[in-house]
Amino acid sequence: MELLNQFSGKRQRGLSLLYAMLALAALAITSIGLMRSVSMSSTVAGNLGFQQEATAAADQATRQVIATLYSKVSGNSTGLDSDISDIGYYASTDELVDVTGSQLTTNTRKLIKWTSTYCGEQASGTYAECTMLPVTLAGKINGNTASYVAFRLCDAAGSSEGATINCARPLKASTTSGTNEVRDYSSGTGVSKSTILPYIRIVVRVSGARNTTSYTETIVHF
Repeated sequence: MELLNQFSGKRQRGLSLLYAMLALAALAITSIGLMRSVSMSSTVAGNLGFQQEATAAADQATRQVIATLYSKVSGNSTGLDSDISDIGYYASTDELVDVTGSQLTTNTRKLIKWTSTYCGEQASGTYAECTMLPVTLAGKINGNTASYVAFRLCDAAGSSEGATINCARPLKASTTSGTNEVRDYSSGTGVSKSTILPYIRIVVRVSGARNTTSYTETIVHF
């Protein structure tokens, strides 16, 4: 009987040790899961925080760009008919321009030289040129650096009223017939090209902490 009791006691202690080890293993796994959960939550919170800051910075940058562009056409409707490189403005739009570097896959695409090292960071043979220069706004916005380019939505530089230049422009109440006009097909009327200036596409690139980057696009007209 004494031998049986000793054997039973050892067996119970062995089972207790096994249960304790299983419990420790479960706690370890739970701790790892908790750490990963906290880490992922922090990452998500950080990403959301940057997105909010980037959006605010891009909004402020866009307002500055709009003011700069408007100053060129205020009292002079032809002020944006030609490229103005020192303000990052291009009077025509090229469909091959890849503003983010990831919009197009063709090796004929054209990249914007957002930074001094940007072109070298792209895979050789995946683009045709990388010469278009943006403008970086002076000073940081909420700790972020903002750069931009602006494109007039026309197929060529020059007067948007020229017969050979096609531009995208908003509809206007006054209408005339003619070619190269924006047309409201629901009413069957055309819009005179002389009523309003073409659309301008503004692309803002915001660079923030930890090499984070965002792009925003705004379409405006004057």
